[in-house]
Amino acid sequence: MNGDYTKMYQEKLTTPDEAVKVIKSGDWLDYSWSASEPDALDIALAKRMPELYDIKIRGGQSLKEPAIFRIENPADHFSFSSWHVSGVERKRMTEDFVFYGPIRYSELPGYYRDNIDSIDVMMIKTAPMDSAGFFNFGMNNSHLAAALEKAKVVIVEVNETMPRCLGGFEERIHISKVDMIVEDNTPIPTLAGGDAKDTDIKMAEHIFPELADGCCLQLGIGGTPNVIGKKIAESDLKDLGVHTELYVDAFMDMTKAGKVTCMRKNIDKGRQAFAFAAGSRELYDFMDDNPQLLSAPVSYTNDIRVVSSIDNFVSINSAVSVDLFGQVNAESAGLRHISGAGGQLDFVMGAYLSNGGKSFICVPSVRVNKDGSKTSNIMPTLATGSIVTDTRANLMYLVTEYGKVNVKGMSSWQRAESLIGIAHPDFRDELVKEAEKMHIWRRSNKR
Repeated sequence: MNGDYTKMYQEKLTTPDEAVKVIKSGDWLDYSWSASEPDALDIALAKRMPELYDIKIRGGQSLKEPAIFRIENPADHFSFSSWHVSGVERKRMTEDFVFYGPIRYSELPGYYRDNIDSIDVMMIKTAPMDSAGFFNFGMNNSHLAAALEKAKVVIVEVNETMPRCLGGFEERIHISKVDMIVEDNTPIPTLAGGDAKDTDIKMAEHIFPELADGCCLQLGIGGTPNVIGKKIAESDLKDLGVHTELYVDAFMDMTKAGKVTCMRKNIDKGRQAFAFAAGSRELYDFMDDNPQLLSAPVSYTNDIRVVSSIDNFVSINSAVSVDLFGQVNAESAGLRHISGAGGQLDFVMGAYLSNGGKSFICVPSVRVNKDGSKTSNIMPTLATGSIVTDTRANLMYLVTEYGKVNVKGMSSWQRAESLIGIAHPDFRDELVKEAEKMHIWRRSNKR
């Protein structure tokens, strides 16, 4: 390692308790993103937070609960605005200190550069410094380079368990731009894939015949995308490409099975582009120094113009509910927040504009309530307070366990008929009656 950089490193090295002393009441603090959120610095700040007030924090997609969430009366001391709420953050949203920042994820780097005045302090977990003096962001490129440009004080938390993910671009920061360094080797948090449900398996079976050799995949969060990945790994498909926002274990499984080469991609030939990753420790080890992968900011991976330039692009995402007009809600159950918009709309539109592209939205036909009753996820209109993530003009394929339908080119009555046809059988008659009231049902189509 360059001796000058080693000396600079030692000069900037400090303890977490000393580092967080720079944070003052009223500051804007950035906690980075997902697995890049700090550990030792977070614990140190939690100790100090009771003496601070009006700290405004930005973060998102937390993989484990931050220590600051566990202090007494957190709302009296700080607010935490998440760019994409994970299950960890969702649990605390009713306590009035965790909030969602509505975004189109592809624009997040631009929000920092053009719409956010400054960040007083940014804390970011990175891989160890390399011989050229750079700290790699690991599997979390996302928007971090843009955020760091606006930070008045940059504190790096070096973690030896963070994989070094190759660029791409905007995947690292030089020591000359860093103010303080702390060291902590708390294991990087993982994200369990979860067991596949019968509905996930059935939806995957409806989608799988639509896949072809050479297609390029984007998989969102959810059971069905995970099942698709496993089915591909066991299939005869070949020469698949990957260009995705979130890199998950399914992509690793497909790659190890020899199904992914990226050699038919129009751009980034031979490379799997991604913005961030979450999954198993095996996945993180697979990503470390892997030249097959390309770490890039979300303004590139999710750009509709980039996505649409890739032939045979296939986007597979999940949603909470859909109405008979074809409006897709992937964010809330009425007023109860579930998730952020993320890049779903970007990929839905990009896939549709791709030569030979297809986008799939997967929705189980029903949800089971706490009392054991069932509610249809295909609704006459979205429930009050539900968020329209994809407008009715953007929907292409909708998939439930009862089938799939491509609504592009359909009139309102055709959509209603097609969507009712893949709803749970117990709710179809009721949906027909509601469609009649809404004047989107043709009398000749009554069953």
